[in-house]
This record gives sequence, C-alpha cells and structure tokens, in this order.
Amino acid sequence: MIRREISLEEKINKVAQIIERAGRIVVFTGAGVSTESGIPDFRSPGGLWTKFDPNDFTIDKFLSSEDTRKKMWKILLEGGLMANAEPNAAHLAIAELEKMGKLSCVITQNVDNLHEKAGNNKANVHELHGNMQWLVCLDCGQKYPVELFTENITSDDYVPDCKKCGGILKPDVIFFGEPLPQRVLMQATYESQSCDLFIAIGSSLVVYPAAYMPLYAKRAGASVVIINLGPTEQDDIADVIIDHSAGETMTKIMERLKA
Repeated sequence: MIRREISLEEKINKVAQIIERAGRIVVFTGAGVSTESGIPDFRSPGGLWTKFDPNDFTIDKFLSSEDTRKKMWKILLEGGLMANAEPNAAHLAIAELEKMGKLSCVITQNVDNLHEKAGNNKANVHELHGNMQWLVCLDCGQKYPVELFTENITSDDYVPDCKKCGGILKPDVIFFGEPLPQRVLMQATYESQSCDLFIAIGSSLVVYPAAYMPLYAKRAGASVVIINLGPTEQDDIADVIIDHSAGETMTKIMERLKA
C-alpha cells in the first residue's frame, strides 16, 4: 500500500486539534526560534562556532586570565549575542497560548530573554542555559543588566567589573564546564513529566540534558509535536512532525485554533 504524504495544512489542523484537547502544554524552544529574530545559531553553517573557538567559552578559561575575558567579551559582541533583538511570530504565538490558559510553561535552551519580552510570565519560563540580558558577579552575586557593559564600552579590550565589590562579572549564562542550574532543571523535568502535550520548536534535540525533556514527556504518556527545519534526533517519538519555519507554523496553528 502506498501511504499518502500528509500536507502541511493537514498537520497544522491536527496540531490545533491536539492543543484544543490538551490541558497542560509544555513548549520547548531551541535556536531555530531565536534565528528568526536575527540571533545567530551556534552550530549551523556560518554559526558562532564556525567563527570562534568554543574552547574560549569554558568557565575555566574565563576565570583564568583577564586576557581571556577580554577576548570573550569581544566575541559576544561580534557574534551578535548581545543584540537588542525583538520577538518574532513564534514567540508571540507561544505567549498567546499562555494568555489562552493552555500553556503550563516554556522550557528554553535560548538565552535571549525573548519569551519574556513577547509576554510570557517570567515564572513560567525555565531558562536551562541562563539569560544573556544579565551579568552576575562571581564574587558577591550582584546582578546587573547587560546594558551596563554594552553602553560603557571604552575600548576593544574593555572588561566590566562589579561596581559593588570589584569582582569578576560574567554573562548569566552557562559556559562549557558549568552544570545546568539544578532548580531550573528539576522544574523543567517535572513539567515535562506532568504535561499531556509537549511541543518542541526549533531544536535538533541533540544537546543533553535539555534533550531529555521530550523523552520524559513521551514516557509519561504525552503527545509530542516537533516543529523544526530539518530532521531531529527524536523524530521517531513524535506524533506530528512539521518541517517548516517556527514563526509561520505557529501563526497558522494559532489562526486555526481561533477559527
């Protein structure tokens, strides 16, 4: 028997129906959502790791010398990670799901703060890899908005320090060699195991422990939807796979829900 290929519209209808029936929805987002806001991907061709050595982003190298910190701050600026990006259609659709009372939480691998900027409640956004919009002092724990750095650059080798104690400041994100924040990881795990629909958007699902989340959801009996340009490592567990852009797909799903 020849199996008919399901069209994009049919898949969107199916996802809208699953969302309508669902009581607790978890949305998991990766770099494929951020790229639609102009934020560069790390691993794709032309991404940050093709331009810079990822070894410069280890916590040990960051702490080891001021020269390393100077290089790292310059890389972050040139790589576009500190750009003042705006939410795109995917972010806005996810925020709308929360307003409809359908969304339990967002679990994100992204560090750009765009879910909160789009309107999601910060308490419902679990940032597995931190938030680039904040700097944290490694000595006293004081936090500062990233504008402290971006608005006070005096030279190519400028390195910010803590205004309270003079300690080392770093972006409040996870560097290589650092563990994920345990409280956030535990909450994300609980939410994944408690939902009845898990929607992964813009992630190839290859980075662990973040990529365990859809597996936890599936094992607990949830439906799994994957929206991503290209195949992922977990397509075999998905109830629906949509190989299409995040923003256009989520916009169409929300339009179908409202209709």
